[in-house]
Amino acid sequence: MIMQNKKKPIDRSCSGRRYGIAATLMALAGIIFSSGLYAQAIRDSAGSQSQDAPPALKRIVIFSSGLSYFEHSGNFSGNVVFNLPFQTSSVNDALKSLVINDPASSNPQIRYQSEQTLIQTLRSLSIDLSGSPEIADILAALRGEEVEIAAPSAVSGRIIGIERRYSFSPVSGQSNEAWLSLSTGKGIQLFNLKEISSIAFKNDTINNDLKRALDLIAASRQQDSRDLTVSLPGAGSRQISLSYVIPSPVWKVSYRLDLGNTAQGAPAAKPLLQGWAIIDNDSDTDWNNVTLSLVAGRPVSFIQNLYPPYYVTRPVLPLAIAGTAAAETYESPILSSAGSMDAAKISARSMFGAQAMADTAISENASMPMAAPAPSVSGGTLQGAQGQAAGDQFEFTIKSPVSLERRMSAMLPLVESAVDARKTLIFSGLNPIGQDIHPKLGAELTNTSGMKLPAGPITVYEDGTYAGDALIEFWNEGEKRLISWGEDLSVTGNISMTTTRVIRSVAISGGVMTISRSQDFYKTYTFSNMSAQPKSLLIEHPKTQGTELKAPEADDETASAYRFTMIVQPQTGLIVTVNESRILSEQVGLTSLRPEILLSYATNQEIPARVRTALSKAIDLKRAADAAQAAVTLASDKRDNLISEQDRIRKNLEAAGGQTQQGQEYLKRLADMDANIDQQGVELQNAQTAAQAAQDAYQKYLDELKL
Repeated sequence: MIMQNKKKPIDRSCSGRRYGIAATLMALAGIIFSSGLYAQAIRDSAGSQSQDAPPALKRIVIFSSGLSYFEHSGNFSGNVVFNLPFQTSSVNDALKSLVINDPASSNPQIRYQSEQTLIQTLRSLSIDLSGSPEIADILAALRGEEVEIAAPSAVSGRIIGIERRYSFSPVSGQSNEAWLSLSTGKGIQLFNLKEISSIAFKNDTINNDLKRALDLIAASRQQDSRDLTVSLPGAGSRQISLSYVIPSPVWKVSYRLDLGNTAQGAPAAKPLLQGWAIIDNDSDTDWNNVTLSLVAGRPVSFIQNLYPPYYVTRPVLPLAIAGTAAAETYESPILSSAGSMDAAKISARSMFGAQAMADTAISENASMPMAAPAPSVSGGTLQGAQGQAAGDQFEFTIKSPVSLERRMSAMLPLVESAVDARKTLIFSGLNPIGQDIHPKLGAELTNTSGMKLPAGPITVYEDGTYAGDALIEFWNEGEKRLISWGEDLSVTGNISMTTTRVIRSVAISGGVMTISRSQDFYKTYTFSNMSAQPKSLLIEHPKTQGTELKAPEADDETASAYRFTMIVQPQTGLIVTVNESRILSEQVGLTSLRPEILLSYATNQEIPARVRTALSKAIDLKRAADAAQAAVTLASDKRDNLISEQDRIRKNLEAAGGQTQQGQEYLKRLADMDANIDQQGVELQNAQTAAQAAQDAYQKYLDELKL
């Protein structure tokens, strides 16, 4: 989100340009300044001008999504150089969103130390402390340098190296000791590092680099911030502004709802809603008389790792040291050179157009009317924030400038308005079945403040005292919401539930019976009011998926619940039964059903009489078809038995021989059996014909049956 000072018109001439950080840094890719030369290089490029204070912070917009928009502006003259400090965790967002508006500068520069500047600087020194090395590692890396040690007497020599010696002691166990080898006037000498009390380098360059490295490490540890140094070369006095978006704590809101005096005889007063915004300044900069806006919404936001250097791996190709280059041809550009526009001008003009549209959209947002001030919970009158639409979000602008010291938090008045409120007890149908539950003390609120209000906690006051705490989600203008803040111990509620299934209709067509059943859900709410006052009660009954409400008629409805409003009289009870129903359809193929299953449908009194009569006839036909099929099975079994017996006699005939008396008897029996088999075959065929006819009659009846 990019915003600008709406009081200043946008200069669309070539001399006045707006620069996004991405375009500004293209000429600076790969330039990293060490801490010693960094500031001096900036001043040299800006005409040897001294460092300026950054433009004053004028406007802050805090989003409920965890981001804040900061806008600075101020009058400057000549070349301008200033530092913008950011917490390290915010640099990526600053690089992604920074916008500068300087009507006189045509060559702005923004420079910064990259994330790797410290490591690279330490590695460039003659003594490398970049990896938290041990003293043995430092000395090993400085082989050849001359040192003076105390071990315990002074010894001078040049470093040869570090030797590791391992030893084992029954008392201390295994040890690993480093020994320094020096080339001295007495030859090579070895010294145990743990016995050396001091080491001094004879090389002044090493000593200076050691001091510099330690200074850099100490400075990096003591501050968690990075500077973007902005250089704006230019002449003359002018107004300079810049803006950026960085992470910040989300702003919170808390409400107070005063329901007034509910005692009998008390004067009627409209309930009062008071809202306070809670903000945090977690930066290292004081806010002095800034215009503060608070935006409720959920814009898309992400972090891209722009701060650390990123390197691309490139392939290594063999050398090409001979040969000639191949000829190539290139297409002409779409625009001719005479009609083309400089790329930088195109970029600047595009940004002007986008910003002009943004400024116009913001400046033309008419403020929404505020409700008339009402007496507050505290007895005074609050100057609430001015609310207006900000695109698809909603913006609250604090009417008075805000000052807040660094690392401090504050509560600021956001809204104070009379609201429509109807007190009622709230009972949820999600409560456990069969348990006595107290309904919630609650109210139905209507947002009549003229503003979209963010989600937050509500502290409820009644009859001048604290009543309880409630929560509310994002609240649109004119929208009704329920809140609850306690339990009414004088009223109890209980839930019971039953389910029934009833056949509504039966249809038969094409041998398929379709049964439509109505499944009804009955949830019964039973209440008892033991107080001396009638109580308004709202039942929030959860919807059962796929059902339709039959009774009673709902007073209100949400996406997931029906709401029923009623009165529970004192010292009495109330019973409310909510009926929901849905239609279940079942299809049954009659052809394959067994007669006993058909009989269960034919004797079911829920099924219409004409359907039961038709099913009874179908049962008779089915039984006839089954009996005919049983006759086929019987005839087939008889024929199979005769054939089996004939095979047995043939085997006996082979054993006895055809010329023997026994064989002659077998031959006679075979002849008689052949006649029986032929006769049984005719009977089987007749039975099959009858069975097919019975089955066809049953199937035809079902196919033609339409009810």
